[in-house]
Amino acid sequence: MSFWSLTYTVLIPGIVLASWIDFSQRRVPNWLNLTLILVGFVTQGTFHGWSGAGDGFLGMLTGFSLLIIPWMMHGMGAGDVKLMAAIGVWLGPKLTLYSFALGALIGGLAAVVMILSTGRLRMACANLGVIVAKCSHPQTMFTEFGSAKSFGVSSQLLPYGVPLTGGTLLVLAMQAFHG
Repeated sequence: MSFWSLTYTVLIPGIVLASWIDFSQRRVPNWLNLTLILVGFVTQGTFHGWSGAGDGFLGMLTGFSLLIIPWMMHGMGAGDVKLMAAIGVWLGPKLTLYSFALGALIGGLAAVVMILSTGRLRMACANLGVIVAKCSHPQTMFTEFGSAKSFGVSSQLLPYGVPLTGGTLLVLAMQAFHG
C-alpha cells in the first residue's frame, strides 16, 4: 500500500466523520483530531522517515496557524483549528494551504447560500458591520464582542468542519488524479 492509498483510506473517513459530528453537534471531538494527528505522524514516518515526519509537522503548523487567529477572535471553535492541524499532518504545508483555500471558498459560498435562502441579508450586513468594528479596535479584537455565538438568532452558525472537509476532499481528488 502506498502513502496516498493509506491516506485516502484513513483520512477520508476521518474527516467525513469529523464533518458529520460538526454538522450534527457543532463540535469536532478531540479524540478524533488526536487520532488523525497521531496516525498521520506514524504514517508519514513509516513511508518517508524523518523527512515525512518533518513535513507532517510543518503541515500541522500550517493548518493550526491558518485558523488560530479566527479562533482567538471567537470566530470559530477550537475543534475546527485542531481538525485543520490534523489534516496538515497528512497533507504537508503546501497541500494544507490548498485545502484551506478551497475550504474557505466552499465556506464562503455556503454562507452566502445560507444567508440568501433564509432571508437574513439585512441581519448579515449588520453582523458584518459589528465584525468590522470588532476588528477595528485592538481592545475588542480578541473579546466576545462580535463573536460567532454573540449574534444568537440573527445568524446561523456554519459548522466549519464541513467546508474544511470539502476543501480537503477536493485536494485529495486532485492528488489522486494528477499525482
